[in-house]
Amino acid sequence: MNIKMVAPCLLGTEGIVANELKRMDAENVAPENGRVFFSGDFNILARANICSRYSERILILMGSFKATSFEELFQGVKSLPWEQWIGKTDCFPVKGSSLNSKLASIPDCQKIIKKAVVERLKETYKISWFEETGENYQIQFLILKDNVQVMIDTTGQGLHKRGYRAVATEAPIKETLAAVMCDLSHVMSNHTVVDPCCGSGTILIEAALKALNIAPGLHRSFTSEFWSNIPNKVWDDEFQRAKDAVKTDCDFHGYGYDIDENAIELAKENARKAGVFNKITFEQRNIRDYTNIFERCSVICNPPYGERLLDIEQAQDLYKIMGEKFDKRQGHSYTIISPDEDFEYLFGRKADKRRKLYNGMIKCQVYMYFKN
Repeated sequence: MNIKMVAPCLLGTEGIVANELKRMDAENVAPENGRVFFSGDFNILARANICSRYSERILILMGSFKATSFEELFQGVKSLPWEQWIGKTDCFPVKGSSLNSKLASIPDCQKIIKKAVVERLKETYKISWFEETGENYQIQFLILKDNVQVMIDTTGQGLHKRGYRAVATEAPIKETLAAVMCDLSHVMSNHTVVDPCCGSGTILIEAALKALNIAPGLHRSFTSEFWSNIPNKVWDDEFQRAKDAVKTDCDFHGYGYDIDENAIELAKENARKAGVFNKITFEQRNIRDYTNIFERCSVICNPPYGERLLDIEQAQDLYKIMGEKFDKRQGHSYTIISPDEDFEYLFGRKADKRRKLYNGMIKCQVYMYFKN
């Protein structure tokens, strides 16, 4: 069965997600703003859920069409083959969003889409009542400039929920964004990675998972695991495939420092849960005391800034300290995310490369220094 799918992702990461899906043998990979379209069979659906480091979730694309009236929305949704997925007793709640479209009322769109699916299934199953006590098929919709996309969520909790971070520090970086920063830093199995303001350890844990080739979804479950129309063997095979791909002879090591003792304890606990505790050393240390003792290393960090923890003046002082401590040196690179447009001026030199990304709703730049 060839399934059309879409992977929503953080703005600015579409190319990274597309390349990742191609490496998984997905077909017809096509990145667009904030999402990547692709297709594949049940195995690709399961593989993308288990192995994607950068996607936010995996959705089945049921169909797309234009709608400027509720009647057009109703008919467009009703024409789609919902019975291919949803059974007589299954749950099918509806949620979604609308941007720059005539159909702007989310509650009204939810009701129309729900009604259209019900009418389609009534005709198919010849029943008038749906008890919705069975498997869960969360329907999602996006209406953008009057173009409607209707999808079914296969993931459940977002893919950034790896299962290792039950507790976090006050302003943690999202796991998917941390993984993207590790990708931009070209983290590999022989890398030494340092985060001098590591918080609850997310960047270093994601770096270790990448270096060891541990699939981020290896220790969690997904909504579609429990769907009767996907054979259990598919999930068994894909989980086993991910386990077989883990590298056991890996020279990677991470070093995390933070001024906050509680953050260090949290980071250690998270690393234990992620199965990478023996690959990361955490210590309580002020960034003012940072010294680069490694022959080669990649520094990757998400320093606290005005909109998160510190006031603007404190954050800017921190950037100046980082500029002094992160000196140009052969074999050393620095990848730093910040929303401050004056970062390069405060840091003391222009980045060799910049990448626009979002940390939550905050527009940021990833500043990369790798030339000596």
